[in-house]
Amino acid sequence: MFRPAREPQSKRHVRSSFYVVGEGILAESRDGEPAAAQPASSVADLRKFRFSRLGPQSRPAQQLDRAARTELAQAMTNAAATHPDQPDVPAGFTYLGQFVDHDLTLDATAVRLEDEITVRQLLQGRSPALDLDSLYGLGPDHRFDRRFYEDDGLRLKTGTTQGIPDDPSVVGLPLTGFDLPRTGSGSLKSERRRALIPDPRNDENLIVAQIHTAFIRFHNRVVADLVGKGVSSAVLFESARETVVKHYQWMLRHDFLKRIVDPEIVDDVFSNGRRVFETTTGEQNLPTMPIEFSVAAYRLGHSMVRGAYNWNRIFDRGRGTLELLFRFSGTSGILSPPPADPTDPEAGDFERLPTNWIADFRRLFAFQEAAPERADLQVPAAQFNLAKRIDTLLVNPLANLPLGAFGGRGQPKPPEIELNLAFRNLTRASMLRLATGQQMAEYFVSRKVDVEPLTAADFAQGGGAQLSAGLAKAVAKNAPLWFYILREAEVKGGGKLTGVGGRIVAEVFHRAMEGSRHSIVRDPFWRPFLSPVEARNSDDVFDMTDLLLYAFEGRADQLNPLGPVV
Repeated sequence: MFRPAREPQSKRHVRSSFYVVGEGILAESRDGEPAAAQPASSVADLRKFRFSRLGPQSRPAQQLDRAARTELAQAMTNAAATHPDQPDVPAGFTYLGQFVDHDLTLDATAVRLEDEITVRQLLQGRSPALDLDSLYGLGPDHRFDRRFYEDDGLRLKTGTTQGIPDDPSVVGLPLTGFDLPRTGSGSLKSERRRALIPDPRNDENLIVAQIHTAFIRFHNRVVADLVGKGVSSAVLFESARETVVKHYQWMLRHDFLKRIVDPEIVDDVFSNGRRVFETTTGEQNLPTMPIEFSVAAYRLGHSMVRGAYNWNRIFDRGRGTLELLFRFSGTSGILSPPPADPTDPEAGDFERLPTNWIADFRRLFAFQEAAPERADLQVPAAQFNLAKRIDTLLVNPLANLPLGAFGGRGQPKPPEIELNLAFRNLTRASMLRLATGQQMAEYFVSRKVDVEPLTAADFAQGGGAQLSAGLAKAVAKNAPLWFYILREAEVKGGGKLTGVGGRIVAEVFHRAMEGSRHSIVRDPFWRPFLSPVEARNSDDVFDMTDLLLYAFEGRADQLNPLGPVV
C-alpha cells in the first residue's frame, strides 16, 4: 500500500496539489480531469514537497475517460478473480514497503516557516530521502519533536498495550513496548489515541504500526549497546541514528528491493549508477521524487495486499481481516472491536492497542532464512502469511476503502467508485497527465535502457485482470502507467517489477539513499555488523529478519508475546 501526501495536510494521503519542479503546482480537480498548472513561487518551492517529472506528459487523447477508468478499476478488484500468493515474499514486506513510502514522503518540516527552520532545512525536509525521518522527526533537540523522545534525549518513547478485562491469560495484561506511544491526554478519545510519532500515517493500519514499534525497539537497542560501549553522550544519538539508518538502507537494498524488483536491475543500478533519473547531481543538489514513481511504480504494494491474515494465535485462520487491521489503528480506526462504529472517532472503549492484537512477527517474516535451527522462530506453513503476487489484481476489500484510509473520515461519503483504490490511482494519474506505459517504455529505449515494450498480446485475456475486448484494445495502445507496470510484472517479471517499473523503483531508491544524511551509496565501504547471527555478519548479510532479531534480542517470546497456538 505504497503511496504518498497532500498540502496543507502533509501527513495524509490525499494531495490537493503537487509541486512539480519546473512545471509549477498541479492541482487535483473535482471532476477528475487534468487541471492547468499554476505558476510556482519561491514560497511554493519552500513549502511544498518536491516532485519532478521523469518522462513526457500524456495527451488528453491518450488518457482513459471516467467510464474506462471505472471499468478497469472494477476488473482489477473483481472478487471472483484468482489472485495467487508470491512464494518468496512474506506478507510483512507489503507493509514494510508502506513504512518506507512514509519515510520517503514525510514532510519533516511540518512547522511554521518562522520556527527554527532554515531554508536549507526546509528543502532537505521536503526532499525524498531514506533517512527514517518518519521515525526521528527533526530530532531530540528540536523543540517540537523532542516529545517523541524519552527525557534522556536518546531513546524513542514506546507505548503500552491495554489488557482485555477479566482475561486471566497474558492478553489481560498491559504490555510495554508493543504499541505505538500515544498522547494519552485531551478531552476527546481521538486526541488521547493519537500516536506520538512524527508521521501519523504509520498508525493507519495495524501492520505498519507494529513495524514502526519494531523500529523504535531497533533504535533503542542500538542506543543501549552504544552506551554499554562507552560512546560519548555528545555524539551518542547521532552515532545511533547513523547505525540504524545504514543498516536500514542495507536491508532495503539487499533484501526488500530484491524481493519486489528484478535483482539484475537492482544490481545494475547500485553497481553502475542511474541511467534515467537525476543522473548528474551536484553536491548541493537535493533529490526530488518523480511523479511516475509516486503515482504509478511504487503503488505496486496495492497488489501485494491480502484480504485477511493469520495474525496471531487468537486471530488465526484468516481472522485478521483487512477491515480489522484498519480498525485497530488510531488514524483509520478506533482501536476498539465491534460493534463500535469505526467511522466515529469517539466510539469504542479502548484508547491503546488491545493486547490481543499484538503481532506475531513469525507469521509475517521468514525467520527460517536467518536462523533455520530456531524452531521457536518458525510457524507451520498454514499459519504463515505470504504477500499476493505483484500483478494487475487487487483484493476486493480495496474496492471499498474506509474513509480514514485517505483522510476522508468526518466528510460526506463519496460515490462508491471513488472508494475503489484502483480507481483512485488511475484518476490521480490522469489528473497529473502521467505518461502512458508505452510512452515511458519508448522514453527508456531512447535513453539506451534495455526495456522490452509490452505488446498487444500482453494485454489480451490471460492471467490477472480480465479486460473486455474494447478495454484491452485501448490499454494495448495507451495503458495507464500503473497498470502497465503491474502487467510487466505479471507477464515478464514472474511477480517482480521489471522493465519500466523495475528501473524507476531501483533508481529512485538509489537516489534517495544517495541524498540521505547518512548513506551507504556515498559510503560504499560500509558494511553491516548488527546481525545476531554471527555468520551473517561475516557475509555482510543484514535482512529484515536480522533487524527484528536484533531489535527483539533474539527472543521468540518478544517476537510473539501471545504465545503459540495451543
